[in-house]
Amino acid sequence: MELVDVLVSVVLALIMFGIGVSLTFHEIELLFTHPKALIVSLFSQMIILPVIAFSIGFIFDIPNYIKVGLVILAASPGGTTSGFITYLFKGNTALAIVLIAVNSILALFTIPFIVNISLHQFEGVDRQFLLPFWNTFGEIFIFTIIPIIIGVLVRQFNTKLAENISKYVKPVLIVLLGLVFVLKFVGLDGVSGIKNTEIIEILPYALLINILLLFTGLFIAKFFKLGLKNEITISIESAVHNTTLAFLISGMLLHNENYGKVALVYAMFSFWTAIIFCYLYKRMNKSSE
Repeated sequence: MELVDVLVSVVLALIMFGIGVSLTFHEIELLFTHPKALIVSLFSQMIILPVIAFSIGFIFDIPNYIKVGLVILAASPGGTTSGFITYLFKGNTALAIVLIAVNSILALFTIPFIVNISLHQFEGVDRQFLLPFWNTFGEIFIFTIIPIIIGVLVRQFNTKLAENISKYVKPVLIVLLGLVFVLKFVGLDGVSGIKNTEIIEILPYALLINILLLFTGLFIAKFFKLGLKNEITISIESAVHNTTLAFLISGMLLHNENYGKVALVYAMFSFWTAIIFCYLYKRMNKSSE
């Protein structure tokens, strides 16, 4: 693991600890005793999001690398960034965190299956591959799940300390997340060769899928009457994806960095569109809080 990767992992662990301090075990337990929101979220992420990506590929006459790249992106689950945005806008943080854990396991099986279908449909090839356990679950467990559990334990056994940490955690986490963005873009040597013409070519479809995913998540949550907090959470989890995982699949496993360029362009704006979406939607629904 390179120095940049280590720094990013440490910063993400601190962010997850800060989020964990705001949670209780009871909130997490409720997701499993009343699993409607969790089941709906997983169905949306595993089935509906890839279908949207495939639909764009079939409808629009665009280069095959964009079609496959969109599917890889849609199949990659959310991560720390989506969890942080949910926390920032007072969504169902417990749901976001559990989704990170569950999806990191499911992705081991779903991503190879979905991506291979896209390669067969759009490129006319079959590429069997397996996601390395360490990259998809091991690191997430160590740098995401464990810090969250430690944060929850702090709240469980020392509520006063947890409340004192919570007073300052949001501004600190915002700074840390900004640092993550800087470190990630510094470390993107594998896809840094993207050309301006490629950005222009990819951007309309990256924006299109971003908007579709945001509003699909919102529609599904509303359809199942899951409430405002879950509406925000499912929208964000649908639209903010683990682009680092998409880079791994494209470059290291499929040996085609062009696919990863779609995720790179998506990463340039998806955080900000999610922030704007949450801000506007919260303002529209202020009376529902």
